[in-house]
Amino acid sequence: MLRSGAQRLRGLPLPSLPLRGSPGRPRSACGRQGEENPPLSAETRWKDRAETVIIGGGCVGVSLAYHLAKAGMKDVVLLEKSELTAGSTWHAAGLTTYFHPGINLKKIHYASIKLYEQLEEETGQVVGFHQPGSIRIATTPVRVDEFKYQMTRTGWHATEQYIIGPEKIQEMFPLLNMNKILAGLYNPGDGHIDPYSLTMALAAGARKYGALLKYPAPVTSLKPRSDGTWDVETPEGSMRAKRIVNTAGFWAREVGKMVGLEHPLIPVQHQYVVTSTIPEVKALKRELPVLRDLEGSYYLRQERDGLLFGPYESQEKMKVQDTWVTNGVPPGFGKELFESDLDRIMEHVEAAMEMVPVLKKADIINIVNGPITYSPDILPMVGPHQGVRNYWVAIGFGYGIIHAGGVGKYLSDWILHGEPPFDLIELDPNRYGKWTTTQYTEAKARESYGFNNIVGYPKEERFAGRPTQRVSGLYKTLESKCSMGFHAGWEQPHWFYKPGQDTQYRPSFCRTNWFEPVGSEYKQVMQKVGVIDLSPFGKFNIKGQDSVRLLDHLFANVIPKVGFTNISHMLTPKGRVYAELTVSHQTPGEFLLITGSGSELHDLRWIEEEAVNGGYDVEIKNITDELGVLGIAGPHARKVLQKLTTEDLSDEVFKFLQTKSLKVSNIPVTAIRISYTGELGWELYHRREDSAALYDIIMNAGQEEGIDNFGTYAMNALRLEKAFRAWGSEMNCDTNPLEAGLEYFIKLNKPADFIGKQALKQIKAKGLKRRLVCLTLATDDIDPEGNESIWYDGKVVGNTTSGSYSYSIQKSLAFAYVPVELSKVGQQVEVELLGKNYTASVIQEPLVLTEPTRNRLRKKSGKDDI
Repeated sequence: MLRSGAQRLRGLPLPSLPLRGSPGRPRSACGRQGEENPPLSAETRWKDRAETVIIGGGCVGVSLAYHLAKAGMKDVVLLEKSELTAGSTWHAAGLTTYFHPGINLKKIHYASIKLYEQLEEETGQVVGFHQPGSIRIATTPVRVDEFKYQMTRTGWHATEQYIIGPEKIQEMFPLLNMNKILAGLYNPGDGHIDPYSLTMALAAGARKYGALLKYPAPVTSLKPRSDGTWDVETPEGSMRAKRIVNTAGFWAREVGKMVGLEHPLIPVQHQYVVTSTIPEVKALKRELPVLRDLEGSYYLRQERDGLLFGPYESQEKMKVQDTWVTNGVPPGFGKELFESDLDRIMEHVEAAMEMVPVLKKADIINIVNGPITYSPDILPMVGPHQGVRNYWVAIGFGYGIIHAGGVGKYLSDWILHGEPPFDLIELDPNRYGKWTTTQYTEAKARESYGFNNIVGYPKEERFAGRPTQRVSGLYKTLESKCSMGFHAGWEQPHWFYKPGQDTQYRPSFCRTNWFEPVGSEYKQVMQKVGVIDLSPFGKFNIKGQDSVRLLDHLFANVIPKVGFTNISHMLTPKGRVYAELTVSHQTPGEFLLITGSGSELHDLRWIEEEAVNGGYDVEIKNITDELGVLGIAGPHARKVLQKLTTEDLSDEVFKFLQTKSLKVSNIPVTAIRISYTGELGWELYHRREDSAALYDIIMNAGQEEGIDNFGTYAMNALRLEKAFRAWGSEMNCDTNPLEAGLEYFIKLNKPADFIGKQALKQIKAKGLKRRLVCLTLATDDIDPEGNESIWYDGKVVGNTTSGSYSYSIQKSLAFAYVPVELSKVGQQVEVELLGKNYTASVIQEPLVLTEPTRNRLRKKSGKDDI
């Protein structure tokens, strides 16, 4: 039964908001400062040519126009089909926060807020920016742990963030019911901004710096030209563009279809409620901080003398606008809203009334129910798109207001300088592929919306929409034996369980049910022999008369001889690590390139772009879905495989980093003697349809040797002990290879002028400011994951990049970046884990020597190879 307050909320007649079909005014849905800023008249000029054409006039598109023009690009044109802010911008709640659970997205939030703080002064346009701060509320012990987890991930960033106690919370937000509140996560400087006024200020700035903002100017056709430029067709005429950027909000799918792409986006309905004046709010002497009740799953902020609150209902109750995916966005939809549905959010309304009791007496004046666009994982898609030249996107923004300023700057820098200013692969539009179906997109969008405020654990898995069509040939064989992880559409074993063990997914901030099984898998590989499914690797075939020349230009390492493999890195022009790949020279001029699952199209796009821009005569083929991969590793790996092939696998004949085509019990494979475990091992590349048969043959052959499975968690523990770096952790577009300890793979003296070579020479000449080190530390029941703060002498001086438990020394192990002066072996620092600092020591790496190194040392000492 509803409380009296809820009944009052439910029974109140709704105001005359612009609903579906009504014209609506181009202002904030809540009538904030936007109504004081009438829309600037559209340009009457037209250009036949542009360097960049931006399609879509929401806050993201206008921000990009502003940043490109301000940075000096001369011909920036924005085309909007109706009027600026039409779509999702005009009705947004306008929340701004420094907080983000990720890492570099914090930089996007930071850049947005810093821009908004000075935009009014720069443009003369009122933006209605309020910065009362924000508090995330913890009412459970696990939520307090999450706050501690987020504190260590924020400590090495510029963002201010604090955990505060109940007394401080009540002082800052005196209208709260404090009965259940344990702690708060407080971000000074957070708040809210009027989306309409923000967009108009950005538009004024864009015009001030020379951009052309044209509306109404719907794009009707996009035609690629052989030189990589585009013909952009509108009712007003055609425009030749060097590049196009899709910032079309919930019309982004339609724009994508014009270039042959199906962007995995779906509009969802999001509601928020605005109250009339509440006497207790009006009586306050300062504005309330924005409140986020995470268990209640809603945000709440002051709106003039009343309150505004918006819930995120469960995936079962939330509503997706799936008809827009199948039938397209209704023509003319722009400044309209959906009918409100208070019943759908009543449980959150009641939670809000319990937390903020003055709501029980409040009258509703507005219920806003508008479309926002979700990608499957709730993160936007930002950057150049693989497979279509000079087509960029900034789409799928579930939180467009806080992302707009930072993403505009990020994309502008990338477009102007030829590389991203920092790593944001989590926003790469190429993280999706042909496996991302409409059904998958809807299932994940529902899940992502409903999970908006759930506890964010390390190693989190989300299960909606799985499995996709992209399962390996071993999926059916292994699915009942292990806990699977999701990797770019693939299912890959994380860890295996034995009879009697707890098989459930139990996320935790401490060691959990997979800790002991992973230890067993570690011993399996170190003492016997293990098999792992590596099919999710990205795999490319490159051949042609210019293949060697292209790869010599792309990679900082030398090109391996025919029949050999090496580890190579693609660097950016500024000398940062864009990618790490395994390069195998199979036959003269033909190469097999291997990359991580999450980097497949990210790396392929870079390679293809360089091949086209340089005019290289090569054929590049993505064979990721055609090949399966099995890894076999451990001291008995050679013994097991030798039973199944006539090829001599001895150390003298099949050397480390050699590659050969052979048959394993009549199944053709490309065998590379390499293993990310650092132990004796091979990776066996084969037809995907042969995976199950190959696996069965190997497992049967290894019974005498005690063969068994292992997963990626054990592999991570093994590679950390060997001091193997991982792309995306120890190295990415935030790091250069010298500070990452990759000198062995960087050949500055090779003749080819590879990308980044000159920048790297300058970096080397100037000297490094930080270095990657390996740390050991004794903890309580918790291990580093990466991105934790490193402390020294009472200050944060660096960050971990990845971590694990070392089953060999029974301590925690982590990679970390620290200042050069703190990088010597024996140096002690502290690692912050769940609110506690643990003493850590820099050790000589690797902790455990690799098998090839151990073998070489044995031979030097005169001992026989085992």
